[in-house]
Amino acid sequence: MERPKPADDETFLTKPDESARASFGAAFERIVGIMARLRGPGGCPWDREQTLDTLKPYLIEEAYEVIEALEGGTPAHHKEELGDLLLQVIFQAELRRREGEFDAADVAHAIADKLVNRHPHVFAGLEAEGVAQAFLHWEKKKAEEKGRRSVIDGVPRHLPALLRAQRITEKASRVGFDWPDAAGPRQKLSEELEELRNAIEARDPAAIEHELGDVLFTVVNLSRQLGVSAEDALNGTINRFVERFKTVEATVKERGMTMEGTSLEILDTLWEEAKKAGEPDDL
Repeated sequence: MERPKPADDETFLTKPDESARASFGAAFERIVGIMARLRGPGGCPWDREQTLDTLKPYLIEEAYEVIEALEGGTPAHHKEELGDLLLQVIFQAELRRREGEFDAADVAHAIADKLVNRHPHVFAGLEAEGVAQAFLHWEKKKAEEKGRRSVIDGVPRHLPALLRAQRITEKASRVGFDWPDAAGPRQKLSEELEELRNAIEARDPAAIEHELGDVLFTVVNLSRQLGVSAEDALNGTINRFVERFKTVEATVKERGMTMEGTSLEILDTLWEEAKKAGEPDDL
């Protein structure tokens, strides 16, 4: 059965089609009700055992699976993974409901209120001539809501380190704390590599860790100046390594050898062959 859709975005925002609203509301109520049943008396023993702490890794895992579906999956796969991520939101909201704090509806209303408040150029008559001005409206409203003292506040500590570094330096850059172009971080990278070399020669573990961190942080700054996501760039390299390594493993096995019993010279030759085979024809 085909689900009804709102006539257009404007109608849906102001006076949503009744059948569409009923469909969305019924779907939301269904998943919330199922979650309440699973957590309730006679529900699932595993679900009833979960806490906000035990759910943390699942939330992170599901978020990454959504990204994988976006990058290499089908729309059906994307829909499935978004559902898994939504389940984590509903699950945590149900735990809070049983504590008497809030429920899933409160979560939905909160994000709706936030979206309206942070888009005064859409809902409150302010002007936004382009992306930059719209973003400034968002950031201003966000700062007012959070009461933050620093422009770099609000970046989650549990983000992957490369992504966290890029987000923090982006925020610092918005207030002028940045090099004017990529030449600055390139020069800084040379300096940091020299300091790392000195720490290695001194065999000072603490200094090595410190200087290596400085090198990585500077690389992130360089990638940002070049308009590249450091996280995506590294993931791309990791994916290429995995593909090439598996090709080498398969070739070694086809030749009746083992990885452990094959010389590094031969493995390196096979690596170069795998690398060449995986390169686009126009390179």
